[in-house]
Amino acid sequence: MDATRVGALLDDRKFDLRLTLVAGKKGLSRKISSSRIQKPGLVLAGFMEYLHKERLQVFGNTEMSYLTTMPPERAQEVLRQFFAQDIACLVVTKGIGVPPALAATAEEAGVPVLQTTHLSSTFIESVQNYLEEILAAQASMHGVLLDVFGVGILLLGKSGIGKSEIALDLVMRGHRLVADDIVDVKRMAPESVYGTGSEIIKHHMEVRGLGIINIKDLFGVAAIRERKKIEIVLELVEWDPNVEYDRLGVEEKKFRILDVEIPMLIVPVRPGRNMTTIIEVAARNHLLKLQGHHSAKEFQERLNRAIALAPGARGGELDVE
Repeated sequence: MDATRVGALLDDRKFDLRLTLVAGKKGLSRKISSSRIQKPGLVLAGFMEYLHKERLQVFGNTEMSYLTTMPPERAQEVLRQFFAQDIACLVVTKGIGVPPALAATAEEAGVPVLQTTHLSSTFIESVQNYLEEILAAQASMHGVLLDVFGVGILLLGKSGIGKSEIALDLVMRGHRLVADDIVDVKRMAPESVYGTGSEIIKHHMEVRGLGIINIKDLFGVAAIRERKKIEIVLELVEWDPNVEYDRLGVEEKKFRILDVEIPMLIVPVRPGRNMTTIIEVAARNHLLKLQGHHSAKEFQERLNRAIALAPGARGGELDVE
């Protein structure tokens, strides 16, 4: 989402923002397009150059106390200049009373003034989390998202290849389902993508021959997760004897989701292959890589050293003459 309405802040219950409207009701349709917050203390001194109007503005105890030290005429002039910058909105924290002059100036300019009982630091942390989630780039994908040994694995593959059956087997082994069929993805940080289940089919899974089942009801709350960071994309493909599949794992493929590159594995499916075990091993191997151990690269390095030290080797290569 590129922007959110100021009025949406008043409807939030998840992040406990505790906001009430004081003035500027007609400006609730104004847009906030940045998750960063600004405390424009220098604005009260008349320095407007670095005021970011797309951000939510916060006045805390320091700003409000400073206003009371100014002559009324000067305070009115500064506030008029401040609200004339077409800012999104102003939030006054700590439950501090909003002076009538400030409320009247904001009302005249059509800028919402909100009040919260939170301390500035607490409110800024909460509202940043709210805005990061609301403004995050998002999309929907066809696949299955699981938490396997704490690793978020997104299963991709054409319809009917067995993604849901593999996911069901993993759940029965004690792993956790995040989403089946439709995965809603959001970029929550420059290099992090999180997935959740669609609200309509959350906790449900379609198994051919059985129909729709509810994983939460069947296996309990420990079998599901509401959200998980996607750390591996694993694509299931039909086995093709004419295709040379990766046998060493040295070259790491990437899959791009919302402009974030995520490690990708392509795993061929055929009768006799235990896909559940393969996925568990992929998760364990990923955890090992995070600890600095890359089995394939370490094996290749040992092999190269052995070749270089072999009798008859020249310049690091075997003598085949």
